[in-house]
Amino acid sequence: MLRRGAVLVAICESPAGMVFVERAQHLRRHPGQIGFPGGMEELADGGNPVTTALREFSEELGVGAERVSVIGRLPDLHQAMNQFLITPVVGILAGDTRFSIDADEIVGVFKVPLETVVAPGALVPDDQLTKLRGKPMHALMYEGRRIWGFTGRILKSFVDAWNAPDSPVRSAIEARLQ
Repeated sequence: MLRRGAVLVAICESPAGMVFVERAQHLRRHPGQIGFPGGMEELADGGNPVTTALREFSEELGVGAERVSVIGRLPDLHQAMNQFLITPVVGILAGDTRFSIDADEIVGVFKVPLETVVAPGALVPDDQLTKLRGKPMHALMYEGRRIWGFTGRILKSFVDAWNAPDSPVRSAIEARLQ
């Protein structure tokens, strides 16, 4: 049976950037990896992935839901390795948002400029991981950091949504960032 979870693909207003976290080395799942803030659904979330994503974002980065304007969801992604079904939720953070990380889970938080994420050719095929997983995988390199694996899959989904004709994701983000 698949377990449900959600992540927040958070876009900061000024300067426009996508928020990533670096997970602590002692964690059982994905130690030291770069990803989006998020986690598993809890009963109190009521089966709502937006609630899950916002709760996890608040727990990991100390930012309340009132600071996030949710603009939509990307398609659910199956993480076969752990039998998770993850919903990426896209949201815009208020311009003056400050982070207060949960040091038990997160060792760092950083932003990648949105223009870097969506630039043609920025997201590259990860041939080694594609062979291992048996499905197309992608990676993004930024300032010596490799953003790959499941996070790379979410990035690919985001970039595909961004580049879709009449993209509601792109329109909503661009409207907020102007």
